[in-house]
Amino acid sequence: MSNVILFGGHGKVALLATRILADRGHTVTSVIRNPDQADEIRSHGGEPHVADIQQQTLTDFAELIHGHDAVVWSAGAGGGSADRTWAIDRDAAVLSVQGAAKAGVDRYVMVSWSGSVLDHGVPQDNDFFAYAQSKMIADAVLRDSGLRWTVVAPSTLTDDEPTGSVDWDGSSTEVPRGDVAHVVADAVERDETVGKTIRFNTGSTPIADFLRSA
Repeated sequence: MSNVILFGGHGKVALLATRILADRGHTVTSVIRNPDQADEIRSHGGEPHVADIQQQTLTDFAELIHGHDAVVWSAGAGGGSADRTWAIDRDAAVLSVQGAAKAGVDRYVMVSWSGSVLDHGVPQDNDFFAYAQSKMIADAVLRDSGLRWTVVAPSTLTDDEPTGSVDWDGSSTEVPRGDVAHVVADAVERDETVGKTIRFNTGSTPIADFLRSA
């Protein structure tokens, strides 16, 4: 079993992934900004660690990550301020990748977005541009990092009941957060996901089968 550090620990996907990983016997250190969220982290099987990722330096990230077996990045600004989006979804994410490399922790799972490509098509004057651009940059840095990386790239997230099955065949543009959490947890455990960007939405292929063929 592995010792996982998860950034953005109070997010919906992160909490679900924490529960899955903990139930499978992994130790999850969950990084949160608000200490009031600590009890909820514990109730999902994680161990809270309070740190504001916007304020962490490269050295801070390396020290946080040191001694873990794997990093999961599930942090995000959640919309609103473009400046905060740049700071978290791009700058902090990139620093965490560099921090993992500096700490000698080579397994890294990035929770991204299915549209995170060079030509994402979001106009620069659109409020969503900062997010799309940040995700594209952070993913590119991770792929070029030399780490054993996986990019988990779901389409639009919903709170629907998870189905345990996904696809990337154009049949849907949405996926339940619970299924994303299962993909994240499986990616941590499965070496065949290393070096892959896994784009998906809800579908009819069991997650384990989808990851084998991704």
